[in-house]
Amino acid sequence: MDIKLGNQYPAGALSNLAPHKFVFRGFNCGSMEGLCQGLKFKDPNMQVHVFTLSGHAARGAGQGKNWQKTQTLWWQGEAVKRDSDTYQELFDEAYACLFDQNAKARKALLATKSATLQHSIGRRKISETVLTVREFCSRLTKNRDRIQAEEFLEF
Repeated sequence: MDIKLGNQYPAGALSNLAPHKFVFRGFNCGSMEGLCQGLKFKDPNMQVHVFTLSGHAARGAGQGKNWQKTQTLWWQGEAVKRDSDTYQELFDEAYACLFDQNAKARKALLATKSATLQHSIGRRKISETVLTVREFCSRLTKNRDRIQAEEFLEF
């Protein structure tokens, strides 16, 4: 199943651009893309604003931010290296928050059942993107498996 905005449900609803609101570490996020793009901003106030965006507004907010040269992104004014464990833990936590808090995102994720999740338009090198295809799809799959297991245990 190719996860991409505009694709048939549930694939399109799982795009980072999809407007799924959630709260991450006390900050309102309008989508996962808003969070991804917000990490490109060193200024905490601008970052908080970008977090609230979704869709193409979120994607556009971070265009032109040249973080690739230093491989540094930001969390509330603190530098976070792209290839660090801290960076990976941030996204593990963010995706768990998204699917625990947003019922529509959770429903779309569960609607994928056991499909292999792909992202044909994503990049593969960590030096080029905030989230690689592998990082993105593995987090979706990990959260789907976690939620399915939790629901199974409730019975």
